[in-house]
Amino acid sequence: MGIFVFLPLVLPLTAWPIARLAEQRLHPRTATLLLTGVSCVMALCSTVCLVLLMVVGTAQLPGNPLPDGWSDAEVRESVPRHEIVGKAAIPALVAVVGAGLRALLHHHRLRRRAHRALAELPRTEVAVLPDAEPYAYALPGGPRDRVVVSTGMLARLAPRERRALFAHERTHLAAGHHRHLLLVRLAACANPFLWPLRTAVAYTTERWADEAAAQVVGSRRAVARAIGKAALLPQGTPAPAFAPFAAPGPLPRRVAALLGPAPAVRTWPPIFTAVGLALWTAATGALLSAMFSANSAVTLLLLLHAATPL
Repeated sequence: MGIFVFLPLVLPLTAWPIARLAEQRLHPRTATLLLTGVSCVMALCSTVCLVLLMVVGTAQLPGNPLPDGWSDAEVRESVPRHEIVGKAAIPALVAVVGAGLRALLHHHRLRRRAHRALAELPRTEVAVLPDAEPYAYALPGGPRDRVVVSTGMLARLAPRERRALFAHERTHLAAGHHRHLLLVRLAACANPFLWPLRTAVAYTTERWADEAAAQVVGSRRAVARAIGKAALLPQGTPAPAFAPFAAPGPLPRRVAALLGPAPAVRTWPPIFTAVGLALWTAATGALLSAMFSANSAVTLLLLLHAATPL
């Protein structure tokens, strides 16, 4: 195992360049899938290494439920400074598990609360709430996925802009963007170094929906106008778990992207470009994380098997 067991904990740093460049240089769909995949791989690998460090560092503690052979000197020497890092891995792993469970519980509660608020309405694809506050969001799950919009929002948009709004939210539902967002959130809980990828995916999913809406209405400017007009309105958010149609944040970048040329649909950019180098760096980091965590796990299993009496 050696020093290699520590590397998956810091290798997510190699994905920071692509987290920013993917927003600007890749098609939003490609960027979303890529960043979600890299986040999940790196989060899983770093969590595996935390478990390995905890096993090695705590096997010699009195009162532990592990077999006595697991505290063998050869096992403990497989990790440098095993006593310090092993004990430190315990609260780190507890924090990872706790943060992940809290995120899942929060996500489930908000979705259940949002569906409960719509229980009295007809089970149609679009739920129109008689509310003067302008808001619109995609609500997945339940008996069926739904687009929720207030009468206040509809009254402020032109017919073509309404089509853009509904196309935007339907893309969120059809592409399962809530799953991508939940996965990168859990990944960031597992390793804080993955937080920039979570922020990037939150932006690329919105851009993905923007581009899909532009194809439906046949005008990128119409989608930009709808987003800009909705953003100027005071936002009411009865269901804070779900981003409204025009949420604050990177909104100027979304509008600027829609006013520019459509992004090229390209799955892998040329290597001798900034985004190509960043992409290969992130892919290499994910591959190394998988290799190092797998190597450490196999090595520890062999050592524990040898140290455990039959």
